[in-house]
Amino acid sequence: MAMEITEIEQLLATGLPGADVKITDLAGDGNHYAADVTWDGFAGKSRVAQHQLVYAALKGRMGGELHALQLNTKAP
Repeated sequence: MAMEITEIEQLLATGLPGADVKITDLAGDGNHYAADVTWDGFAGKSRVAQHQLVYAALKGRMGGELHALQLNTKAP
């Protein structure tokens, strides 16, 4: 079952408080998304560490309910 954009946004808003999150459905199929995430908590962290924080906020749904997520992360 695919995830809705609002569900992804809610998980990221909860897991990364104060983050600016923009989700785009890349293929119009509800399975392939892009996420642009800007968050103070990313400051000083490597891109890998930033992505790990996003995956943690998704609470294990990446690779299951959430099939594909292209990430662009940065600190403000």
